[in-house]
Amino acid sequence: MESLPFADIYLGFGSNEGDPILNCQKALDRLSQDKKVLLQKKSSLYKTEPIGYTKQRWFINGVVKVRSCLVPRELWNFLREIEISLGRKDGVRWGPRPIDLDILFYGDLILKEEDLIIPHPCLQDRKFVLAPLGEIAPEFVHPVLKKPIKELLEGLREDQIVQIINP
Repeated sequence: MESLPFADIYLGFGSNEGDPILNCQKALDRLSQDKKVLLQKKSSLYKTEPIGYTKQRWFINGVVKVRSCLVPRELWNFLREIEISLGRKDGVRWGPRPIDLDILFYGDLILKEEDLIIPHPCLQDRKFVLAPLGEIAPEFVHPVLKKPIKELLEGLREDQIVQIINP
């Protein structure tokens, strides 16, 4: 697979099993240990209510900005390796998990494959993604919707509960 030049990438992370804050930190530590991924910015952590499957603990979520020369598929595989190493198993969709890592944006790339869609297809509806993303990249423009993150965040329903837990 051919390498792309370094791209600005936004990754979402979250956990609601075990010690969610520790799980998120371990995932970010693993991510930053790879020389092909450079951690540039990290949002605060947010406590967020589950969506979809609601009979579970609340999540800890956040977003990081990284730069990487990994192509999207390589990055996706690397994120899966981190998830598995931290105990992630296939389970209920939107269900409990020790860690969840998602590619939200890969620069302005638009990619649609069977199991990998960039930008993440649901992020514009999820306050638990937009709140931390808006903290670190409010002016970033969604390449499909052509709107900045701060505008997407302002347009969300108010009923999604998201609480910042550390500045």
